[in-house]
Amino acid sequence: MPRFPRRALALLALLAAPLAAQPAPTPAFDLILQGGRIVDGTGAPSYQADLAIANGRIAAIGRLDPARAKRVINVADQVVAPGFIDMMGQSGEMFIDRGGEAAINLLTQGVTTIQAGEGGSSAPLEGGGAQLRGWRTMREYFRKLEAAGMPLNVAQNVGHTQLRRLVIGDSARQATPAELDRMRAYVEEAMQAGAIGLSTSLIYPPAIFASEEEIAALAAVAGRHGGRYYTHMRNEGDRLIEAIDEALRIGAAANTPVHIYHLKTAGEGNWGKMDLAIARIRAARAAGQDVAVDVYPYINNGLGIRALLHPRNAERGQRALMESLKDPAVRARMRAEMETESGWENWYAHAGKDWNRIVLGNIQHDDYKAHNGLSVQGIADRTGKDAWTVFFDIAQREAFAMPQSMSEANKIKAMREPFTSFDTDVGPAGGSSVASHPRAWGAFPRIFARYVRELGVLTLEEAVHKASAVAANEIGAYDRGRLSPGLAADIVVFDPLRIRDRATFAEPALPSEGISHVLVNGSVVLEGGKSTGAKPGTVLRGPGWDGVR
Repeated sequence: MPRFPRRALALLALLAAPLAAQPAPTPAFDLILQGGRIVDGTGAPSYQADLAIANGRIAAIGRLDPARAKRVINVADQVVAPGFIDMMGQSGEMFIDRGGEAAINLLTQGVTTIQAGEGGSSAPLEGGGAQLRGWRTMREYFRKLEAAGMPLNVAQNVGHTQLRRLVIGDSARQATPAELDRMRAYVEEAMQAGAIGLSTSLIYPPAIFASEEEIAALAAVAGRHGGRYYTHMRNEGDRLIEAIDEALRIGAAANTPVHIYHLKTAGEGNWGKMDLAIARIRAARAAGQDVAVDVYPYINNGLGIRALLHPRNAERGQRALMESLKDPAVRARMRAEMETESGWENWYAHAGKDWNRIVLGNIQHDDYKAHNGLSVQGIADRTGKDAWTVFFDIAQREAFAMPQSMSEANKIKAMREPFTSFDTDVGPAGGSSVASHPRAWGAFPRIFARYVRELGVLTLEEAVHKASAVAANEIGAYDRGRLSPGLAADIVVFDPLRIRDRATFAEPALPSEGISHVLVNGSVVLEGGKSTGAKPGTVLRGPGWDGVR
């Protein structure tokens, strides 16, 4: 019998032995969205594919083996798109007070990021405000926000109105050099903490009293840190073109890109100005200036009820203004201003001087709060009072006015421009009485239901592009807004045939339909149209951030 070396015998024994069971390979992906229609945010035609997510990022797009994922969600017959970005989400502060429920109105619209801070911003604070809220600086606010947890992302501006109120108050006077330096210091801190720019709301007191030079000086601080100038312009009606020119001059003087909030032409007499407004913006872009706009898909705008009064009446502050409304002589003078004067943003005139066209919501006056969703004239008819009496009575408390001031044709013109993105102009409103305008719960689905599916104003791909990539560029979130491997997995899944808004002026908090899943940083935050309670959101800090949290 032949003799074999021990090593050879061992090898023969190993080959003869049955193969031991091998452990299953570790899944490469956390999640696969299987079989969806990919609308990638670039504006390119859609295509069918699977999309995989790992570690909060898009890992792969193509034909993927479901065995490679810890979880698979079948999204056949649905659109898979980048999460939508709300270009005017007002404030993330509600996440501290109300938790994730505050975002349900946004999640059911497919929103994964808000840009917060218009004229006001949650920081900086001083005195009693700081003591009440528990922070003073923008950095401290960001820490508080992230400690509370958020179901979506927040990009934050520092608000010019906030600065002016802290330093000057409600006075109509101009800032002194020392006061301007103090406001500059606030902007500096905010930008280093991660704010993305300076924002103004120049239609409202006290911001309306600020000079162009003051605003440019503050915007220049943001510009030095790579930030932008975002503006609710000084006028959206009679002096719309002049307001656009001012915004462009401020951007040029401050060396910042310019973003115009909710572009509109208010008042029928001004509707013909939309073509010229768009031409002004196109010309500036052609000349090399970075300027863009956003819109919301409604012809009724929304503002605090006392914004219908001449701004000069607010020079002593809102509390004094509310008290003065008890005086019949003051009411008579204010009525005359609204009926006869021009040269200011007169929303009563923009609504055709017709109380039937000014709807009210979130009414705080006990005698009228049962009439939310009706026009001023409708409330007058219900109560047997004169419409002017109703208006002045309600204005002594808080309420939200929604004048029908715009035209559908102009809305469509603005929406079609390549530099246009979208907003709610409300932001987080779930579980609260904030919602008065249906845009709070319906803006983004309305774009797809009305302007894509019903009117054919935009293609599906164009609408997604504007709601995601265009907006992402405007807030400097270059790792979002598109579906591509390596980018953040902020994703919305929806049925293109069912997506629709349901909110109305009478019922402004009705959730939208058709959105099945929303993911933020790779985590599912909305499933089957319901919140999962997950809080994977983060503060998207701007280019001036110094790296310190």
